Order: sequence, then structure tokens, then C-alpha cells
Amino acid sequence: MRIGDIQYPAPDSSPILTIERGSSYENGQPDVRETHTHAGPEFLWTITATVTVTTESRDWLLPPGYGIWIPAHVPHAGAVRHPGEGGLMAMNPGRCPIAWTSVTGVRVTPLLRELLAYVLDADPVDPARPAAESLMLHLITPCPAHDIAIAMPTDQRLRMIAEQLLTTPSDQRELADWADLAHASVRTLTRLFRSETGLSFAEWRTRVRIRAAIQKLSTGTPVGATARQVGYRKTSAFIAVFQRVTGQTPGTYLTTEPRLGVKRDAAKPFSA
Repeated sequence: MRIGDIQYPAPDSSPILTIERGSSYENGQPDVRETHTHAGPEFLWTITATVTVTTESRDWLLPPGYGIWIPAHVPHAGAVRHPGEGGLMAMNPGRCPIAWTSVTGVRVTPLLRELLAYVLDADPVDPARPAAESLMLHLITPCPAHDIAIAMPTDQRLRMIAEQLLTTPSDQRELADWADLAHASVRTLTRLFRSETGLSFAEWRTRVRIRAAIQKLSTGTPVGATARQVGYRKTSAFIAVFQRVTGQTPGTYLTTEPRLGVKRDAAKPFSA
């Protein structure tokens, strides 16, 4: 992904150096950014894209509605796994109130999403902007403990399967079907899934589906529709699996909060 500059708030009055919106190129090839660092902290979030960010300690998966805080001088690489829109905010290290020293996942709640959209579009000298920025930064908090962590495999055969399921969580193909496409035996894929993710294929796919479901519920998608969109034919089965994975019912995450009418400019290409 590549990002085009959009705004430059005055550095003497804002903790934000730049905040940018962009969209990935849809040329049939994944957009990849090689390992690099930044002089100050950055916050990358996804709107409709799915992105992976690779650090020295782990791979981070960012489906729509999630973000990642990357401290200054931390080596990282990025790749777009599903084209779409996202944003990037570069912080002034001398003014940033967030002092995290390690890469941290963030869930973009509906309120945080709207504040990010407002700050993207607001004039740098808008008198309401300082208050909006302050609240926005206050809402950038680590993913809750019950949030669904998903480890990304590194084996290229598993990676192909994982990326397809991230793009289409409702995909019903079983491991035997994937084995034919990956030119590997079911036994090999079973062993690799366990060794690289700590989960069986079925367990990993369930986590992908439940995480996708949480995002859909948080934007107001009804429970029944969410169940179908992530691959469950029966709502009752979806609710049972959801409770087993999260310890809560889907209704806990459901919000009917409407999206605010924020005007969007044409998106420029963006990069992790």
C-alpha cells in the first residue's frame, strides 16, 4: 500500500505531524512495503482493506476496523492482503501522549472511526480540532483481552489458504480441498497449521470467522446476517461458537450507532 499526503497540522499546536488516507492498488498483485523504521510513532488503521504488518516478534493481522500502533524506530514491514482503504497517522514524538514502547493492536470502535474521519477532513486550523484530536488519542487503546488474536502462518502453502479465508471467512472448503490447491497432503497441512499457529485448521478458521463477526456486529450488522456472512448457516450454531470463543454473546458487540455523515475526498494510494 502507498499513502498520499493529505494534511499537515501545525507542528507547534498538534501531536499529529501528518494524517493521511489512501487506497491500495488493485492490480492483481499484493502491495508490499519492505522492512523500515520511522523517526516517530505511527498509527495505521484499516477501513476496508486487510493488511499484515510484520515485526521482529510476530505478524499482525489487521482486518477492516483494526489498527496498529508502531513506536518510533521499530523495524516493520507491511503488505496488503485484500485491497481497500486505510489511513496512517504520523505523530510528533515530543508531543504524543501515547508512550507505548512495543507494537500494539488497536480496535477501531465506531466512535474512534468517526473521529479519525473527522480529523482527516477537518481544516488544520478548525477550532474544534484540538478537542477532537485529544478525544481521538484517548480512544486509541490496546485491544481488550477478549479480542481475537490470529497468528499468521509463514509457510507459503498455508499463507495462500490463510489469505483466502481472511478475504472470505464464509469459505466452506475443508482442509482436503485446500490440500489439492496447495499441492500438499492433508497430513502435512494439518501438522504445519498446528506448528505455525498453535491451532488446528478448524480452530484457526473459527477465530478468523469470529473476529470478522465482531467487526460486522460493531458496525450494526444484525446477528443473523453476520452469522451467514461469516459462514454459519444456522444462527444458533453461530451464537454457540461465538460464546465458546469469546465468553460472551454476539449481542454484547452489537451496536446500532449510526455512522455520521462525513464527507469523503477521493482516496489516494496508501502503504503500511
